[in-house]
Amino acid sequence: MAGGPPKALPSTGPHSLRDMPHPLAGSSSEEAVGGDSTPSPDLLMGRSFGDKDLILPNGGTPAGTSSPASSSSLLNRLQLDDDIDGETRDLFVTVDDPKKHVCTMETYITYRITTKSTRVEFDLPEYSVRRRYQDFDWLRNKLEESQPTHLIPPLPEKFVVKGVVDRFSEEFVETRRKALDKFLKRITDHPVLSFNEHFNVFLTAKDLNAYKKQGMALLTRVGESVKHVTGGYKLRTRPLEFAAIGDYLDTFALKLGTIDRIAQRIIKEEIEYLVELREYGPVYSTWSALEGELAEPLEGVSGCIGNCSTALEELTDDMTEDFLPVLREYILYSDSMKSVLKKRDQVQAEYEAKLEAVALRKEERPKVPADVEKCQDRMECFNADLKADMERWQNNKRQDFRQLLMGMADKNIQYYEKCLMAWESVIPLLQEKQEAK
Repeated sequence: MAGGPPKALPSTGPHSLRDMPHPLAGSSSEEAVGGDSTPSPDLLMGRSFGDKDLILPNGGTPAGTSSPASSSSLLNRLQLDDDIDGETRDLFVTVDDPKKHVCTMETYITYRITTKSTRVEFDLPEYSVRRRYQDFDWLRNKLEESQPTHLIPPLPEKFVVKGVVDRFSEEFVETRRKALDKFLKRITDHPVLSFNEHFNVFLTAKDLNAYKKQGMALLTRVGESVKHVTGGYKLRTRPLEFAAIGDYLDTFALKLGTIDRIAQRIIKEEIEYLVELREYGPVYSTWSALEGELAEPLEGVSGCIGNCSTALEELTDDMTEDFLPVLREYILYSDSMKSVLKKRDQVQAEYEAKLEAVALRKEERPKVPADVEKCQDRMECFNADLKADMERWQNNKRQDFRQLLMGMADKNIQYYEKCLMAWESVIPLLQEKQEAK
């Protein structure tokens, strides 16, 4: 994909997340599944949305600072070439080697997931497992359940990839492989999601289906606490900073949707033009067989049009495989962010309702119940996590679209240069015939 990998974020080091309490968890942290814990919201609040020194949840260090050093020599072998700021990373995941499986009841594609890590949460330094799309979908659902305060990266749509009819074609499979690879890299680069227990199982378990059946009855307290916040409460006023985020996401999705539709039409017209060029060029070649002196120039024009056709085909392929998927990913990303924002609003509405109930009591100085304080902690945790994830998402978006637009400019320049060279190659043939006269 034209959009490069997001900026690497420092890890939280060797400490287990299960050792840290989370305001959304129950009274006993041992009952939470997946190690989804966050420090006290008092440490997280009070920072503006754009602050660069925002403390990350779960003890993560802010972007731009060095992460804890690792004593393992394996870390030196796990340096990525695209680590822009030279930060050390301790978890690397790649998706490759798609394989088609034909069974009696179904046909599906699996992908090889290769993981290398120096984290103490992993028993081995390297793992290799195979996963299908529904396994990725299971992982995302589990992350949403166990980490409701965080933005979960979107998955590519299951069946709809515009311009591709056969979901088992090489083009479809490769486009999906790139999207799934980026999905896992987004999680890997997140200082909280990358430590989730479900993510660890997804990367390491040989038999994921057995774990799925075992964990079907297990829902984390975090997921339950948010899932049961129903629409019984109505939010009075969304805070200005979160209202601005909501307005921005609406406009952002609208603009990207418009660009996506126009880009689709452009690609469709380019494909139609390509079909015409492929019929247009051979006509000159057939004509040259009937001409004597014009045979060579006509063959030259035919070859020129063939070269232009090849260049145009490369351009449309680049637009379809690199440009459109990034647009679609960020449209889905905005939907994911809106979902987290809505959950935050529900928690705030619940908190406001509880405060009203306390205020209506006859006591002069009513004591704030524990459930109200817990609800306040939950809301503050949502605020901190959402702002941190929004800032991280904005940084990734700027980097992705910068590379995407630069790549698109380069591809168009290359296309027109190839066409120019093709037509310039015909001029000497025409000039030779004129001088011969």
